[in-house]
Amino acid sequence: MTFQFPAALTIAGSDPSGGAGIQMDLKTFAKTGVWGMAVITALTAQNAARVTGSWPMDPDIVREQIITVLEDLTPGAIKTGMLANTGIIKAVEDTVPKDVPLVIDPVMISTSGYRLLHDDAICDICERLIPLAHLITPNIPEAEVISQMKIASMEDVILAGSKIMDLGANQVLIKGGHGTGDESIDCLIMKEGNISFRHTRLPYDVHGSGCCLSAAITGYIAQGFDDISSCKKAKDLVTFGILHAYEGKSKHKMINP
Repeated sequence: MTFQFPAALTIAGSDPSGGAGIQMDLKTFAKTGVWGMAVITALTAQNAARVTGSWPMDPDIVREQIITVLEDLTPGAIKTGMLANTGIIKAVEDTVPKDVPLVIDPVMISTSGYRLLHDDAICDICERLIPLAHLITPNIPEAEVISQMKIASMEDVILAGSKIMDLGANQVLIKGGHGTGDESIDCLIMKEGNISFRHTRLPYDVHGSGCCLSAAITGYIAQGFDDISSCKKAKDLVTFGILHAYEGKSKHKMINP
């Protein structure tokens, strides 16, 4: 007898260190109990400390990957990570099924400061993909870019989330890792109201936490958990991964779910 269990798809860039990108997404999918599928949008040369190069895939290759994998497997949810440029964004817009929940992690700049999304593609994220989003998971700098406002308080977080919802997203989870204070607070902004997920802020940064969070949410949604439960369980998983972070020779840490 063949055992079937839920599947989830990530459309993202490759991180050869295993600390972020599709490698982290697949580890996280496994942790959440779903079958992981991956479409590669870009190759990178990076580790936990830095990115030295990025080579986006031809959009037609991205398109063919998505079409082919979906011929055989239907995911319970899909996430996007690094999309790199307008051509890849258009390929994703054209091929992702509109009846499957889409979680968008709007990856723009790496933790070390390397730009992973062309400036001219930010409008395409806003105009083409956000209207398709079941949920979008920006960090504070990304939310500032998308909402076109400065975020300096929790009131600003909620206002920025509302502005992003005005672009068409069903819900917005603004991550608090770039914030200040003793707690890291992720805020889920919904039409029905707002919910905060709080954990003690740890005194070090980790590589890959954003990828892990969006992948965990995607995995839990694919399993059938509701959105609030998916975000809470994902936040708990990320906190566990930060506590058990993996450290390389550079002494920079990678999340370890």
